[in-house]
Amino acid sequence: MQNDHPTQPISELLADRQTRLNGLGPRSFSGLGLLGISGFAAAIGLTLACTDGWRYFFHSYLLSYCFVLSISLGALFFVALQHATRAGWSVVVRRLAEFLAANVPCLVILFLPILIPVLLDNSILYKWASRSIINSDELLRHKAPYLDATFFAFRAVGYFFVWWMLSQFFLTRSLEQDHTKDIGETLRMERWSPLAIILFAGTMTFASIDWLMSLSPSFYSTIFGLYFFAGSLVAVIAALILVALVLQAAGRLAHVITAEHYHDLGKLLFTFVVFWGYIAFSQYLLIWYANIPEETQWYAVRQAGDWKWVAIVLVAGNLLIPCVGLLSRHVKRQKYLLGFWAVWLLVMHWIDLYWIVMPNLGVEKLSFHLMDICLLLGMIGIYGASLIRTAGNNSLVPLADPRLGESLTFENI
Repeated sequence: MQNDHPTQPISELLADRQTRLNGLGPRSFSGLGLLGISGFAAAIGLTLACTDGWRYFFHSYLLSYCFVLSISLGALFFVALQHATRAGWSVVVRRLAEFLAANVPCLVILFLPILIPVLLDNSILYKWASRSIINSDELLRHKAPYLDATFFAFRAVGYFFVWWMLSQFFLTRSLEQDHTKDIGETLRMERWSPLAIILFAGTMTFASIDWLMSLSPSFYSTIFGLYFFAGSLVAVIAALILVALVLQAAGRLAHVITAEHYHDLGKLLFTFVVFWGYIAFSQYLLIWYANIPEETQWYAVRQAGDWKWVAIVLVAGNLLIPCVGLLSRHVKRQKYLLGFWAVWLLVMHWIDLYWIVMPNLGVEKLSFHLMDICLLLGMIGIYGASLIRTAGNNSLVPLADPRLGESLTFENI
């Protein structure tokens, strides 16, 4: 087979100009920060100009927030999984995932507009946040001990603490190893990764229940957390592909991440697309078969009016079309073709979250608004600026990882 690997020595491949942001960091931070501020300002302006604009604003804000949250959570799982399986191929892209996972402080701050209305007994986003609504509904009264504003806030603090603790553990140990060259850091991360996966699974499941499923408080699904998890896996692999492409276009990691690594990322992207489809169908089939009103009403809303067309778009655009598009080995090894599918699937992931969140506004007509785009750009801008700050001028690859040589010379069979 043709060898796609460069002939430069490893010392040249890992030179500072290749593996650090250097001057690219401040420029990107300023540009993304400006995008974020402008997006949020435009969204607020549109809100003030609309009737009942704040209700739409908070739902759209939650949508965009969960979009960036899913990328960080998917990255945290990706990092823990690579250590748990002692993977060698992924070392050159793992640091990028570590930075994405460690962006928790930004997510905490961005969560405040979601939390504050709940603590103020305002049902603008979650109708269960109002005690009067809880007391007037027999089913919700039984769920009141869980659907409690103080308990909601307490759980959120717990989720963020676990995610921050885990992400900092992996990133700090990885960065420390760059300086100490201590192989023991890798062994420690491998030893603790199974526990990290367990803690991640529990917190992400309940966070998706709290922040998304409880928008329809009478609805319940035992695999809703798994559904959100599946979408997060697609999102983070797509995000890693795009981050790698952007960095290489800027002259970073040009010969470090090769067609071989894109090939494996493409295989993972294809796998998780199929996994999302399997979980989505499983959830629908179980609820359709049981035919319990508390469950079926959630799908009934999303199969009525314009929302049924969004469901059809998801089946085609988030499963059938990308399955065909990513099937070829050639596509997985052509990074710009793979980048196209990464963008496609991130758009579909946003539409998937849109289909989860926005029908809770209670209208059958598709409620797409320019505010959605402004909030998405604002969220991506602030999240991206924080990501640049998290990365700082640290190396974009784990320089002292014992499997780095294996990753740099990795070839698919």
